[in-house]
This record gives sequence, structure tokens and C-alpha cells, in this order.
Amino acid sequence: MPRYHTSARGNIQFTAEEETARDAEEKVWKDKSAERKLTEIKQIRLQKLKETDYLANSDVTMPDNIKTWRQSLRDIPANHTDENAYDLLLARNDAGELTHSIWSKP
Repeated sequence: MPRYHTSARGNIQFTAEEETARDAEEKVWKDKSAERKLTEIKQIRLQKLKETDYLANSDVTMPDNIKTWRQSLRDIPANHTDENAYDLLLARNDAGELTHSIWSKP
């Protein structure tokens, strides 16, 4: 199926060279999908860890369940290593909330 540029003169069909270049761009984008998802997961993880950083102060005793949860967050990259796992970690409900249990603070 041909692709087109939109211009002031209307739609102009891609040349064979432009088709090849666009296909290469799309392949690079697809190939980096897992990398983008892992980056998003790490950003979410960092935010979750920041929310409980105050518990790591020397004058506060961090509960064991929070220690365990924080460690499980830090272990995400080692324990979830493929794009299917990333999809599960990034799953959201209709309200846009993350649904994987790892994100729920105990």
C-alpha cells in the first residue's frame, strides 16, 4: 500500500527511496519498544521509591513490609526481562491506574 506526503499541492506518493527510509525508521522504532517500556517502568519505580524515601531517615524505623516492597521495586529489571513482562507491569485499568500488584504499596 503506497504512502503519501501531504503538501499544499495535495498528496504526493513516496518515492521508492522514501519508502525504504520510512520502513527503516519504523523498524528502529519497533525494535526499541521494549527499551522505551523499561524506561517508563524505571520512571514509575523511581517515583514509588521516592514516595517512601522519608522512611529511610535515621530517625524513622522502616517497617519490614515496606523494606521488602522497596526491594521488589529495585529488583524489577532483574526479575522482569522481556516485553511481555513489561506490558504486564504497565497495564492500566479504565481509570488509568497501574494494575500490577508490584506497584501497590503494602
